Amino acid sequence: MRPSVPAVSIVLFSLLANGCSKDISRATAATVLSVKGRIVFGNGDRNAFEPVTLKSRIHNGDTVRSANGALLDLTLIPGALVRLHADSEIKIEQLSITKDGNETGPDMRDRNARIILNRGKIFVLFSPSDTSASQVVIKAGQLTINPDSDCLFCVGTDGTTTRVTCSKGNINASAEAHSPVTIPAGYFQQWPTARTQPGLATDDATAQIDITSSLEAGGRLQEQASAWQNRRPF
Repeated sequence: MRPSVPAVSIVLFSLLANGCSKDISRATAATVLSVKGRIVFGNGDRNAFEPVTLKSRIHNGDTVRSANGALLDLTLIPGALVRLHADSEIKIEQLSITKDGNETGPDMRDRNARIILNRGKIFVLFSPSDTSASQVVIKAGQLTINPDSDCLFCVGTDGTTTRVTCSKGNINASAEAHSPVTIPAGYFQQWPTARTQPGLATDDATAQIDITSSLEAGGRLQEQASAWQNRRPF
């Protein structure tokens, strides 16, 4: 007995639906590239911290604190590297990746990282992939920073004043009661401010130091990320 046309249609639709993969989004963790001095991480609300080691996996919701003289280099997501400066604190809001639902497919659709700089200073090296969308958002007080291209920059805050200095590429920043601003390489901006345009780093001693420190941090982050990638088992 030949199957009816509706029955065949249902079977074909079911096969096509099962064959179409759905994107799967999941949380991930930051990878420790190097740690110098005393760095702790954990639940800041409960004041439950443990020392950071090279084997530590720092997840969504974790707070990371560095002591005086300490440094921590991290990979937040592929293409987004961060150095936590001494006497600084960040909170991981979100680290996630979205992959092709096909288990055998290696495609990574989206990469997202959101962190809060509570105090101190961080250096960020962002190199988005050509094959997947990447988004990095950094918050510091009322300031939101959202790079959208290859860039290297520094963010520092003492809780009252926040400063962003760009060493490579362009970064976008916005703050409450202020118009959004794009900061190109070699420029800086500080909040709160009455100035609507970024200032030249060569005209500011602190910005010059941030540029030099950013270039050193960026080079080191690249070296460590490459070395870590080469150590991964295949």
